[in-house]
Amino acid sequence: MDPETLSKAFVEHYYTTFDANRAGLAGLYQDASMLTFEGQKFQGAQNIVSKLTSLPFHQCQHQITTVDFQPSGPAGGMLVFVSGNLQLAGEQHKLKFSQMFHLMPTPQGSYYVLNDIFRLNYA
Repeated sequence: MDPETLSKAFVEHYYTTFDANRAGLAGLYQDASMLTFEGQKFQGAQNIVSKLTSLPFHQCQHQITTVDFQPSGPAGGMLVFVSGNLQLAGEQHKLKFSQMFHLMPTPQGSYYVLNDIFRLNYA
């Protein structure tokens, strides 16, 4: 799969799953995976999904503005940088966000998230 198709398919899958069922993201992370969420650090699939499912809102909708990507290293990794808007249920204003993913291939031919960095962008 070419880098652009892979990146866009991953972004579509990640945010569709996040918006509908955050617990469903567990399969995208492994024990070595790391998340930095607004400066807080979490390692391992269980800790990452616990953080994501404990966020203080139950419904949201991501609107993606940009997806930038680069192949990363000889192991076939991929850097994916996303920016967009986050609409929380019951909130009038959208929140701007940026998120970076470092995807790594698995022996089975799929990818997992090795690194994930999320930040809200305040105006």
